[in-house]
Amino acid sequence: MTRPLLTRRRAAWATSLVLAAMAYSAPSWAQDASTNWPSKPIKLTVPYTPGGSTDIVSRTVFDAVSKKLGQPVIVENRPGANSTIGVTQTMRAPADGYHFVSVLAAYTVNMSLYKKLPYKPTDFVAVSHMADLPMFLFAANKLPVKNAKELAQYGKTHPLNYASSGTGASAHMIGARFTQENGLNAQHVPYNGSAPILADLMSGQVDVLFDPALVPMPHAKNGKIKVLAVASKQRWPGEPDVPTMEEAGFPGFVMNSWVGLLAPKGTPQPIVDKLSQTIAEAVQSPEVKDKLTQLGFGAIGSTPAQFQQLIDQDTAMYRGIIEKANVSID
Repeated sequence: MTRPLLTRRRAAWATSLVLAAMAYSAPSWAQDASTNWPSKPIKLTVPYTPGGSTDIVSRTVFDAVSKKLGQPVIVENRPGANSTIGVTQTMRAPADGYHFVSVLAAYTVNMSLYKKLPYKPTDFVAVSHMADLPMFLFAANKLPVKNAKELAQYGKTHPLNYASSGTGASAHMIGARFTQENGLNAQHVPYNGSAPILADLMSGQVDVLFDPALVPMPHAKNGKIKVLAVASKQRWPGEPDVPTMEEAGFPGFVMNSWVGLLAPKGTPQPIVDKLSQTIAEAVQSPEVKDKLTQLGFGAIGSTPAQFQQLIDQDTAMYRGIIEKANVSID
């Protein structure tokens, strides 16, 4: 009669030993993962075409990160479907600390824009808000306006159109917000790439464009288009003469795009923290920071928690804009 009881006690004792070993070994394993990481090349997916803002920021930052970590970073461009193809690929990758994806603010737009997405926000962990992309307001020379306030007044009584690189792009969202908040008679015109947008903006076929400085600003300096304002909290150091939207008479109109880094859910937190810290050191180094500024980007380098807060904040903001604009993609 005592044997079954003894067996149960031994089984319980053995189970407690296993659980204790697991509790002890998990943090130890995580620490080892961080200490020995990286021991091989890191793969970075950029879900946009080469030469765009996300690609330039990612390559600039990770060139410095690669040197600091002593391992190569293999960058693969996987464009398509407003970044969802490359993001989905990373979601399905092993959560081993060697697979990451760079995303624009469009990542948060997609959460409300697409009726069906192959991934959920909980499929990823935030790593770093690497850089800001200040959004400048450009206008065609044919418009009889000198500043953003005059543009808003003109748009109340004259039909306008505003361009973007596609439905759901940051330029679309900020243009929609500007239209909604000022009661403008404006129509969104989606394009496929920056080159045709600029050609039509310079010829007057399209009226307005919100975009980072990288591509349009040289044309503004040559007098082929107008630059009216920037939607940042402060004036952009590279263009100190361009007023902010708030200075131009639009209180609270602060709306930049950004480039950040995500990892698949389950990536060891010590690795996430180590990479986040390495990115922060890289982007705040004078060499990288100056290069990003010259290209029209703002060096950030946040903690994972700070980046997750930004993701949550922008997801909610874009949801409101999309619902008012009544746009969606099946």
